[in-house]
Amino acid sequence: MKSRSQIRIFIVLLVGIALALNILSNRFFLRLDLTADQRYTLSAATKNILSELKDPVTVSAYFSEDLPPDIAKTKHDFKELLIEYEQRSKGNIVYEFINPNEDEEKEKQAIQSGIQPVIVNVREKDQMKQQKAYLGALVKLGEKQEVIPFMQPGAAMEYALSSAIKKLSVQDKQTIGFLQGHGEPALSSLQQANLSLTVLYQTEIFSLNDTTSIPSKYKTIAIIHPVDSFPQKHLKQLDDFLARRGNLFIAYSHVKGDLSKATGELNTTGLENWLSKKGVTIDNNYLVDVNCGSVSVRQQQGTFTFQSNINFPYFPQIHTFGDHPAVKGLENVIFQFASVIRYSGDSSVRFTPIAKSSEKSGTQPCPTYFNIQKQWTQAEFPLFNQTVAAVLSGKLSGGTNSKMILVANGNFAVNGEGQNAVQLPPDHVNLLVNGIDWLSDDTGLIDLRTKGVSSRPLDQVEDSTKAILKYLNFLLPLVLVIIYGVIRMQIKRNQRVRRLEESYV
Repeated sequence: MKSRSQIRIFIVLLVGIALALNILSNRFFLRLDLTADQRYTLSAATKNILSELKDPVTVSAYFSEDLPPDIAKTKHDFKELLIEYEQRSKGNIVYEFINPNEDEEKEKQAIQSGIQPVIVNVREKDQMKQQKAYLGALVKLGEKQEVIPFMQPGAAMEYALSSAIKKLSVQDKQTIGFLQGHGEPALSSLQQANLSLTVLYQTEIFSLNDTTSIPSKYKTIAIIHPVDSFPQKHLKQLDDFLARRGNLFIAYSHVKGDLSKATGELNTTGLENWLSKKGVTIDNNYLVDVNCGSVSVRQQQGTFTFQSNINFPYFPQIHTFGDHPAVKGLENVIFQFASVIRYSGDSSVRFTPIAKSSEKSGTQPCPTYFNIQKQWTQAEFPLFNQTVAAVLSGKLSGGTNSKMILVANGNFAVNGEGQNAVQLPPDHVNLLVNGIDWLSDDTGLIDLRTKGVSSRPLDQVEDSTKAILKYLNFLLPLVLVIIYGVIRMQIKRNQRVRRLEESYV
């Protein structure tokens, strides 16, 4: 047996090691990240933002206590993120956590800061009750401040915090121009995209005229959903802009549809001919896909009238994205009418598809009549991986290099205005904003904006993988317990053998 002095020394050593680890953990932050998307590893963009801070940034985190575990994890993750930000910034990030539910004064302070409560269900004494919960933060730099009104559990937390800090610390913002004059929607119809872009850029509308060229302050121009024709002089100005190393983001629907009349036809603006001279063809037909969005249809059964959602293959649902910064992390975008993009130009331009249809897609002629009740067959989807968005880089005009992103749908990022405004899924906005980031050579926050799983449904996982996960989840704990039992039994057996072999006087 071990002597008492040995036991005391062992305990003292354990306490000493624990104290040493505690002291080191306060000085050095270490976290192992085993997630597939490196969700808990700070990106290079965040590290650059923190290293460039000249003045302290204060983060007041308003988080409620005693929340359900799945929501309370958001607070835990945010606190760990702030600890790492503090370490990386060498003390330029100062934070505090405030519980607004403690008293009315703190709650009033949170609301005045722009942080609104949400209602969550909490189980207490076998009963469900509703409780106000705060999950937001106020970021301050000097006299400027930026609010994160609600930290969505599972969302891109690092992006929310880093973009807020970047927005406060950036000095000179680059200007992004949104072209007008050809039926394009107003900037106010791109509310979500515009809000995301203003983190790093100034955004403004401008129109082409016959006398002046495109202002040099624009490095990137966005042409979103034009429906009217482009005069040749305007197309020449776009060529001149590309020849000056300018970049374009073009979201253009070459086909359109009127569901109220159930008819579809071509949308001809002159852009399609201008693109064809660069080797890019947008087909004069509709892309259809088995993976698609739905339309709401009024149906009548007897004396009852009701609304039902019916799959509409003319709204392809895009899940296949290329390995490119402009689409990194995107998972799902629905195009309301789109065409296939093809390239037949020379090697002076690099053509890179960044978004494609599913394995079961096809085309339908234009013009057409939409039969909402049509029973589609597999034979109508013989194509696969058809390009619906692409990057072009190289000598697009003149002898200089420039870049262009072309998306074969114009309204994917359009919210609309007034009562007709809609809330778009995040990936619709990210497709536009990430693309402009890449074109503008300010890609720092691209990875952060989509860092976090927005949807990873099991129905997109192969059956074999589902079976492996199912049995692994069930059997692995049992196997570990059995292994532990066998090891423990062997240790006990060895101890008994050693005792029997000892000779006692």
